[in-house]
Amino acid sequence: MIKGKTIEQWKQEIPLLNDVISLKEALWVNTNYQQVHQALKECPLTMADVKEAEERLHRFAPYISKVFPETKDQNGIIESPVVHIPNMKRSLQEHFQMDLPGDFLLKCDSHLPISGSIKARGGIYEVLKHAEDLAIKHGLISKEDNYAKLADESFRTFFSNFSIAVGSTGNLGLSIGIMSAKLGFQVTVHMSHDAKKWKKDLLRKYGVKVVEHQEDYSKAVAEGRKQAEKDSTCYFIDDENSQHLFLGYAVAALRLQKQLQKMNIQVNEDHPLFVYLPCGVGGGPGGVTFGLKLIFQDHVHCFFAEPTHSPCMLLGLLTGLHDQVSVQSFGIDNETIADGLAVGTPSKFVGKLIEPLLSGIYTASDEQLYKLLTMMMDCEHIHLEPSALASVYGPIQLMKKGNEYIQQQNLLSKLKKATHLMWATGGSMVPKEVMEEDYKKGKELLK
Repeated sequence: MIKGKTIEQWKQEIPLLNDVISLKEALWVNTNYQQVHQALKECPLTMADVKEAEERLHRFAPYISKVFPETKDQNGIIESPVVHIPNMKRSLQEHFQMDLPGDFLLKCDSHLPISGSIKARGGIYEVLKHAEDLAIKHGLISKEDNYAKLADESFRTFFSNFSIAVGSTGNLGLSIGIMSAKLGFQVTVHMSHDAKKWKKDLLRKYGVKVVEHQEDYSKAVAEGRKQAEKDSTCYFIDDENSQHLFLGYAVAALRLQKQLQKMNIQVNEDHPLFVYLPCGVGGGPGGVTFGLKLIFQDHVHCFFAEPTHSPCMLLGLLTGLHDQVSVQSFGIDNETIADGLAVGTPSKFVGKLIEPLLSGIYTASDEQLYKLLTMMMDCEHIHLEPSALASVYGPIQLMKKGNEYIQQQNLLSKLKKATHLMWATGGSMVPKEVMEEDYKKGKELLK
């Protein structure tokens, strides 16, 4: 029984659940979607909060530039490029035998400096905010200082008196572990069983304590929370409920706006922007979506992408139960090659905040992710991890199953002038041998 109903009763009430529970690929159009002016009325966060987060990242830029030389070209700003992928568009049209109108772009968070994934945004931001709060509280810096001084050994010694804990399937742990260790914090990452071995090994190389759990992501988060509760000097970064993580991700929208302007790409009533974001617990895609809706208002249409075996946000929103339901509640195993998205229970904070802003959610099978990974390498020479390819499946799902949404939003006549932006969430740090293995699997499936 789930909230007083059997699974069969749920399926009768919500027919789409038949496909979701059967692990068939699906697209859900959000029935609670609202125009932005209405959707943001009750929202606890504002553009002022996003801009405050952006200003904090600017304060830390001199420090980042100093301790991470790979960021010097961008003066310590951790940002990724946006690239055209016309060859991938052609390849997708041929493979799926369908017309895909509009321009295709890839937002390469897969190649973000330091930790090579979208988690470098929220994860690194929250660590920096905590470090700033501590240093200001103890009179070591003021906001007017040059934060490059944080690279001094005296600060590392100071931060070593404090610890940070987090639960992760992999990429958030990498971002938080690498940044925290660089500052001097004692850091523990609780990893779920599906986290990749190479991610655990890399963290240990940076001096991070990795605790492995046989259960999934939710258990890893619960253990991280427990550790922090026992230690007053330990700061827990809560991927399920953190506003700071959320705002760190939202800053991406301010930067994307400038990138699109430089590329002469219009976003307005006649030139809609579709954005496809891989979703685990929801913080990363939720924060980005929030920022994008603040900036582009009703002209941006955001869709989350989840694996068929881990559709936690889809189930949370579809049933209205949010974090009161898990994929396991409906007999789904939460086992997927897309380790960064292998989450059983969605974030209540993100689900409720993003509910009126999100256009919909679609799912992709592991087989599709492998195929798309291989196609992306073959035609664009871009290496992504499987989770990131969930975004690339967005236009196919929209054109196949999204007619209802296209009609509702009066978009049919505007599709030729549309821009489709796929958010590539990770990939550049994947070891060569792992990438080759994934590529071969995709090649076999494409035969």
